[in-house]
Amino acid sequence: VALGRAMVRNPAVFLLDEPLSNLDAKLRTSMRTEIIKLHQKLATTFIYVTHDQTEAMTMGDRIVVMKDGIVQQVDTPQNLYDFPCNMFVAGFIGSPQMNFVDATLQKDAKGYYIDLSGDKIYLPAEKTADGKLDAYVGKTVKAGVRPEDIKDDPEFIEKCSGCKLKATVEVSELMGSEIYLYLTYKGNRMTARVAPTSKAKNGAEVIVAFDPHKVHLFDAETELTILN
Repeated sequence: VALGRAMVRNPAVFLLDEPLSNLDAKLRTSMRTEIIKLHQKLATTFIYVTHDQTEAMTMGDRIVVMKDGIVQQVDTPQNLYDFPCNMFVAGFIGSPQMNFVDATLQKDAKGYYIDLSGDKIYLPAEKTADGKLDAYVGKTVKAGVRPEDIKDDPEFIEKCSGCKLKATVEVSELMGSEIYLYLTYKGNRMTARVAPTSKAKNGAEVIVAFDPHKVHLFDAETELTILN
């Protein structure tokens, strides 16, 4: 009703402050679609305030991510997801959120690698050719990998054989089209989104791998991104 009243005045900008927050999940999804269609029809600027990152990602052309009243990053939804500027944005955008683990950045004749408590994961040369990581060699960093980039299928593991980890399945959660594996790895908790054909069982050890091109690195102190 309020939106309809505003439309009568033909404003230059619409301001919507969490308009769907009190709706149930099913109605919220339906209304989200209707607002998107309305926005396209009116071809008018909408400023939409929300704490729901799903609403922001699905409805926004550009998103302003704020923390404690301070702007963290302004970009398109896809760029926020692929190139977060810090750990807060990386963890806030995406569900389940990005996995973070402590690592030590090292370098040898083969190139840069992250040491995960003895497991070496080499970073792609094309991502590290500028030499900006030299300042972090020998230091602790935060490594980030999104759940969908961790898989347990044999074909993927063979393809990414240099990025294999042995973890323990705490909980396997079937979501229909995919399975969420909640893992423990050397004291770290991680989440993997794997195919529904996964045979991983609760309490079992599992070999998983991740795409090294999808690894993000963050400064352990400032939490700013040093590699996307």
